[in-house]
Amino acid sequence: MPPADNRDTKAGFLFAGSAYLLWGFLPLYMKAMAHIPALEIVPHRILWSIPVVGFIVLWQGVSGSVRKALRNRRVMLMALLTASLISVNWLTYVWAIGAGRALETALGYYINPLFSIFLASVLIGERLRPLQMVAIALAAAGVAVMTWEAGGTPWVSIVLTVTWGFYAYFKRTLPVGATEGFFLEIVILALPAIALWGWFAVQGTTHFGPTGWSDVALLAGTGVVTGVPLVLYANGAKGLRLSTIALMQYSAPTMIFLVAVFLFKEPFSHEKMIAFIFIWLALAVYTWSLLQGKKNASG
Repeated sequence: MPPADNRDTKAGFLFAGSAYLLWGFLPLYMKAMAHIPALEIVPHRILWSIPVVGFIVLWQGVSGSVRKALRNRRVMLMALLTASLISVNWLTYVWAIGAGRALETALGYYINPLFSIFLASVLIGERLRPLQMVAIALAAAGVAVMTWEAGGTPWVSIVLTVTWGFYAYFKRTLPVGATEGFFLEIVILALPAIALWGWFAVQGTTHFGPTGWSDVALLAGTGVVTGVPLVLYANGAKGLRLSTIALMQYSAPTMIFLVAVFLFKEPFSHEKMIAFIFIWLALAVYTWSLLQGKKNASG
């Protein structure tokens, strides 16, 4: 929710900026676990998030709305849908980082705001402004170049874009706050997460054991790196205008891009450079459309 006086606050910048900073550096954390299968990491991310987010729910004093939602069949079905989408998103992201495809994750999160605009146009009939249509066309051109360069569809980028886009869309229908909604999602995912955790243990392939305390620490820490940015973002959004949040969200994929190219040393061909130039042009046009809309609204 934007601030009541429609102005950006210093606290809002600090909270949201911290969240995007943590999300931008998250690939470094996930890369440290590249030797662990994504199917093992994601269940830990779910289960260790429960106590972290549960504590935040109690601290924020919103446990009553969580209990009420748990008794509402419609709310739980919608939470089941969003939980399914976020689990696919996480699994794809974790696998991609470990497989040396962080550039594709950056591309996916760059495209996401443009996909959300397209989704709003198709599903709820929001009218696209001319500049927004140009931005979407430029992004599509970027994806086409990546497809040609890779000899196939950049499915990591597409899956991340589509799952996060629909996740954000359906998340709007949950009649609870962001933190409470996320807590419901990880509670729903807890049972399959426990089952997967147990399967790795029975197979004797689990990395969560006394033979590798560094892996134990990293897996347990996924709850913190998942829950803390979420809460920072939720608090930051309260003190920022929606247009400001829309612009700030580019910071995380930009950091992922820089980490992928300069720290992970992922191949960055001329074709990929052209694809990203198309995406950056699309975002520049989209940003200009936001600023023009903001100027017209204030005028």
